[in-house]
Amino acid sequence: MANRNLLFILFTILLSSVFYRVHAGDFVPAEPSAHLLNDRWSASWITCPDISGYDYGVYHFRKTFVLDKKPETFVINISADNRYRLFVNGNPVCWGPARGDLLHWYYETVDIAPLLTDGKNTLAVAVWNFGEFTPGSQMTLKTGLIVQGNTEKEEVVNTNNTWKVIQNTAYSPSTDFIYDVGCSDTVDGSDYPWGWEMPVYDDSQWLTPRRIGHGQPYGTGTSYDWVLIPRDIPMMEETPQRMGKIRRSEGIKVQEGFLKGQSPVVIPANKKVSMLIDQEILTTGYPELLTTGGRGGKIKLTYSEALFKNGQKGNRNEIDGHRMERAFSDYFLPDGGSNRLFRPLWFRTWRYIQLEIQTTEEPLTIHDLYSKYTGYPFRENAYFESDVKSIDKIWKVGWRTARLCAHETYFDCPYYEQLQYVGDTRIQALISLYVDGDDRLMRKAIRNFDWSRSYEGITTSRYPSRVPQYIPPFSLYWINMVHDYWMHREDPAFIKECLPGVKSILQWFADRIDTNTGILGPIPHWNFVDWPKEWPWSNEEPTGGVPPGGVTGGSSILSLQLAYTLKDAIELLKEFGEDELTVRYQQLYESLCENTWLHCWDENKQLMADDVKRTSYSQHASIMGILSDAVPQEKQQDLFRKLDSDPSLIQATFYYRFYLFRALKKVGLAERYTEMLKPWYDMLDMGLTTFAENPEPTRSDCHAWSSSPNYDLLATVCGIEPAAPGFKSVNIKPHLGELEYIKGKVPHPEGDIHIELKKAPKGISGTVSLPDKLPGTFIWQGQSLVLKPGVNKIYLQIK
Repeated sequence: MANRNLLFILFTILLSSVFYRVHAGDFVPAEPSAHLLNDRWSASWITCPDISGYDYGVYHFRKTFVLDKKPETFVINISADNRYRLFVNGNPVCWGPARGDLLHWYYETVDIAPLLTDGKNTLAVAVWNFGEFTPGSQMTLKTGLIVQGNTEKEEVVNTNNTWKVIQNTAYSPSTDFIYDVGCSDTVDGSDYPWGWEMPVYDDSQWLTPRRIGHGQPYGTGTSYDWVLIPRDIPMMEETPQRMGKIRRSEGIKVQEGFLKGQSPVVIPANKKVSMLIDQEILTTGYPELLTTGGRGGKIKLTYSEALFKNGQKGNRNEIDGHRMERAFSDYFLPDGGSNRLFRPLWFRTWRYIQLEIQTTEEPLTIHDLYSKYTGYPFRENAYFESDVKSIDKIWKVGWRTARLCAHETYFDCPYYEQLQYVGDTRIQALISLYVDGDDRLMRKAIRNFDWSRSYEGITTSRYPSRVPQYIPPFSLYWINMVHDYWMHREDPAFIKECLPGVKSILQWFADRIDTNTGILGPIPHWNFVDWPKEWPWSNEEPTGGVPPGGVTGGSSILSLQLAYTLKDAIELLKEFGEDELTVRYQQLYESLCENTWLHCWDENKQLMADDVKRTSYSQHASIMGILSDAVPQEKQQDLFRKLDSDPSLIQATFYYRFYLFRALKKVGLAERYTEMLKPWYDMLDMGLTTFAENPEPTRSDCHAWSSSPNYDLLATVCGIEPAAPGFKSVNIKPHLGELEYIKGKVPHPEGDIHIELKKAPKGISGTVSLPDKLPGTFIWQGQSLVLKPGVNKIYLQIK
């Protein structure tokens, strides 16, 4: 463990540190102070006195200091538990820390000089601990804040007993909360210390904080509270976003200009009103409500992905007879003051917001309601175009889905869980690489899961996570994810860092081979594969999404998934000189394929059974039979045609269709890809503006594992894929299918790959442009052309 952590720290210092300088609201890289990476900090962790540190609470910290003149640079390092938001002279600067765990506790480094002035300056930090309501992905120890100056000149702001602190008793946890996301906010304006972040605020009655330890990077102490490491991803985007439109209102008529910030709404005294706001797309952001007056009243903001009618969502655009159910609400109790701004501590997810207002003896003015969109700052650096314009909407909605599920970690869904799962993340990371080209969140995710490995040797299914959960098949997908990164990025040091995890996972599975059958025997934990209705959830045991044999042993799907992953693992082990293990796992791979074929192939049905007892038949078993090559290659295309045309088979849902499409491509039928997008068109027809977790009825309306078309339109239809590790060369093997022309762009570490192709009489023509230093091969209908950097003319005829 010590060696593993040391390697991580060194690698982080050399390659992954991301620091920021404030300038006109933007962050740009700045140089860190090297001693803070290796030495104990002089700043202390501080907290509010007379609190346990483990309970729910919101705290405000302030530090006022004097500068002789405005500095050119003034770099500080900041972190907190659970979360913080930093203000400098009243200006919001940054928030964090990026989510990690106690052994890898991130801090942000910012240059605040542009916001400072000669004379008196004030740092103000809101810190909150959600206590028993802490989100599932938020690791935590106790309430604390630390600020460390980057050099001696900035140490005047170090956290110590010169700071001031107060608990903000205006906050209480709302009873309307979602377990994994945390609680919503109830804010009583009459108890709120309005203006607390401004330099002119009088904090003379505030308390002296209690010190609870020094800041410690790895290797600097005999024991640790938080092991500090620099943030390795950029700050989250925060962009102003107007609301959509008011779909209905009760008790009041709202002018059209209200949601544009042009027409304030006045609610008379002793009045109850409501309005339903449709953002028109699903989004994530911080709603901001600006009010005056209304003392003694109550404002409720309820957020929902969709409305319900008779317990069902139905078409997401329809509102007649529909209402909110199982929704998430914030409450603001106005104090009667002017220009009061309510903003929740954590971002919200919504398509619909219902605003319910009850006034008492004083009227309330709502000046404005808008939001600040937030998410990982991905950019749409790729594109896909074709003559079938309906595909454009799939691309647009898929990219929106992927973006909403990417913040400080990847999320399975932004509304219900906000947890980073391996199975989801593998697909999300490939989308990120192809559409943006930014690999930092992928690299962080791979590390996160590696940190999660238990004494058993496998990863948790999700991480960071306060409650450990183990889905053994997801550990196999983590190995595939490492292999994906290896193929797309030249980063051997990072891959070497991951190899101990690869080997420990493989050993865990190798130890569970049944010596009688030669395939996997009983597997502990939750062996989730997919969400077909035939594998329902049970509250008594972990059976939801688990195929036959997934617990008791003899599952062809899990055994073949292990074989599929072994193919990737063997390549990694061979590349990095693990010759003995390469031979060992090659033998295991061959044995798994042979024995699963022997026990689970049904010659009469020409299908792979789900288990040795031949309990049932699914698409999943045959998909993995193809991907693992346990099914002989000469049988694979016929098998795919059968599994894709037999409705009696247990069907793959949106998630597992990613692997269905891998099999489609492998057997040489990828020309059919665009014909198989009906499930995505069905979601669009249901009014969804993001892609859902499952076919109807679905829990989550936004699940990035369903955004795989954004990857496949580029990697399968355009056919752009790495031909060698590190993406040192490219294969372009397009599959236009029913399309007459395609046009696409994929970012590459050396530049952009452009492709423009159209069907020609009895052939194909167009251009492929490659960046400098990137060679490649164009492959079509069994023919190939050598591609060179620059513009390549393409014209091939069917032979």
